[in-house]
Amino acid sequence: MADKNIELLAPAGSPEALVAAFAAGADAVYAGLPRFNARERGENFTAENMRQAIAYAHKLNRKVYITLNTLVKETELPELAEYVAQIADMAPDAVIVQDLGVLRMIREFFPTLAVHASTQMGIHNSAGVRLAERMQVKRVILERQMTWEELAALRKNTDMELEVFCNGALCCSLSGSCLFSSWLGGASGNRGKCKQPCRRRFFAREGNGFFFSTADLATLEMIPKFREMNIASIKIEGRLKQPDYVYNAVKAYRLVLDAPEITSAVIGEARQILSNTCGRRWSDGFFSEKSMKTLVRHDAVGASGTLLGRVVAVGESGFNAEIKQRLHVGDRLRVQPLSGDEGSAFTLTKLFIDRKIVSVARPGDVVYIPCDKPVAPNGLLYKIGVSHAVDMKNLENTRVRTLLPLSLRLERNALQIDIANCDALKSWRYEENWQLASKHPTCAETLAEAFSSGTADFDFVIENVALSEDACNLFIPASVLKKVRRSFDEVLSKVDPAAVGQPGATGLMKFFEFYRTQSLRPVSNQRMRETVAMRPHGATAGNPNAWKAVSILDINNATDEAILPDFCPEGKLDSLRRAIDRAYKQGIRRYRVGSLFELELLKDYKDIVITTTYPLPVANSLAAGELAAYGVQRVQAALEMEKSAIEALRDHSPLELEVYRYGRPALLTTRAILPAEGEIEDNRSNSFSIRSDKRQNLTRLYAKSVMNIPHVAGTSDYYDLTQARWNENENSTFNFESSWL
Repeated sequence: MADKNIELLAPAGSPEALVAAFAAGADAVYAGLPRFNARERGENFTAENMRQAIAYAHKLNRKVYITLNTLVKETELPELAEYVAQIADMAPDAVIVQDLGVLRMIREFFPTLAVHASTQMGIHNSAGVRLAERMQVKRVILERQMTWEELAALRKNTDMELEVFCNGALCCSLSGSCLFSSWLGGASGNRGKCKQPCRRRFFAREGNGFFFSTADLATLEMIPKFREMNIASIKIEGRLKQPDYVYNAVKAYRLVLDAPEITSAVIGEARQILSNTCGRRWSDGFFSEKSMKTLVRHDAVGASGTLLGRVVAVGESGFNAEIKQRLHVGDRLRVQPLSGDEGSAFTLTKLFIDRKIVSVARPGDVVYIPCDKPVAPNGLLYKIGVSHAVDMKNLENTRVRTLLPLSLRLERNALQIDIANCDALKSWRYEENWQLASKHPTCAETLAEAFSSGTADFDFVIENVALSEDACNLFIPASVLKKVRRSFDEVLSKVDPAAVGQPGATGLMKFFEFYRTQSLRPVSNQRMRETVAMRPHGATAGNPNAWKAVSILDINNATDEAILPDFCPEGKLDSLRRAIDRAYKQGIRRYRVGSLFELELLKDYKDIVITTTYPLPVANSLAAGELAAYGVQRVQAALEMEKSAIEALRDHSPLELEVYRYGRPALLTTRAILPAEGEIEDNRSNSFSIRSDKRQNLTRLYAKSVMNIPHVAGTSDYYDLTQARWNENENSTFNFESSWL
């Protein structure tokens, strides 16, 4: 029977949003620190108020997940380690990660932290979930572009905790594979700095429109399906949103989750609450092929909020606007340029009509709004929220407790507790002649539960629970376990929290010891063998000694390397497995993987060479080391990296490094049906091409310019002719000569 207790997970871009989420009924929140999270443009938490927020959540028996879901450069690893050490001492309920290097750092040096695989990892089938499980991931946050049928089929093939998005803004691109913002100035979505170019207006021969701007996701009616599929957590998007959005979105979903019966009346009431979130048009997202066809409306500005009116004049210190809907002081507003570019957002603090200060404006009024931010002439005025009173006293008065990692061992006549970081109480032993079990012996989970909550001064993390061989058939009544726990608390009350070391410091020391021992790779000036990816009947490789790579569906006698598809729905996994087996039997021993799930499909082939390729990013040596453990021999540097970042990775990588030197990579890949195809241009004269990939039922966006960067000494070269020709006129060095932000 499916688990009916679905976790309701809310965004918290600030302490106020966290308090609002819990007040509305969220079971958990996800939040970020100032660095290394996918919403670095947001307000985020300081280390100090994150500690307090976690303590506050735990006092309420709620959970906090910290986001570390961006790609990390080699030179940032020491700073990252210091961040993770702080996080380990905070004892969050999990850390959400994208970068395999971050995953490896946490698992190897900070094992008290549970890991959730971010949607940015792009996991979308059971093979990917199984690989995540082997990597000791506790929960997978699935790719958003999955249908109900694919989700149901995946669930049948895994018992892993699965999390899905249920509400909020949708990215047009497959998660983790978008280069669009980065291509237009280095502000990378994979680094938390996306400028949302997909919301802009574009121009095609057939007309202009918002060709990549998706509707918002809303799934109130789908909650019974989530229950049937035993989804562990449903997630509301919106860490850039204000507390009022968070409160209303959580309240709406809480109403439906708690309803004894989900009727049309319940859904109607929840929809009314959700309408206060001031979002975009609602949709079923990518959950159905029907929804994918209407997800993008080219004739609607991709702005979120309620349209209030239009700017009619702009001055030095404010602007005039004609109002079509009620406006009130305290409303959160955004002036949206008609281009679709991101507009200025602010809280309305003063409002004038005919030079008189007022608190309310009504339809038909022309108002003057003081504003010190840039305002687009003729821009559209949107209400994106309202001031939401949040009582912060309980959070601010919450006491932060010291973390104690406990290891429990049940023996025939005793319970032993070891504490990793407490010199004053390294171990404690409770001796008792336990009774033998007649039916249900006490298990490790029961022991862990008895010590799951902390004391007034300490917060517990259970690192390990073990039963000796002669203690596997014992029964400890609940009353006795409570007595044992009281005895432990009494001894612990005499320990000074200030004298207790924190586990993060130990992990940090171990990481730096490890990192110092990693020998730098000597840089060789000898050119290594290059690889050329081609269409089956396209251009020649150029260099006759180059490895020739083609799609696994097009291999022939001249093929040296098979390129695996970067996206494969659950229903096509068996077909891909057969294609790999055919290629292997035809003598193909080199394989190029662009998604993590493919490592699972290749794991039983022992004499092959695996190279990672875009869109599977490798930005640091820890990520390369993690991939080496799963059979990878060569990694391709993340395409967004600048020269110095590539060189730093080259110097530290345990694997041979390849650089994508020439080609036209997809800037955006989507399953949505886009309202344009062929050549398009934005209002800044940047030219692109929308092309359909009929084999994979995907649509991809390419720049007119070809990526063309110089050779980096000590690396091998990769030339991609699948979407480009040799010696094209328009070239771009992407971020190579500037910076990957």
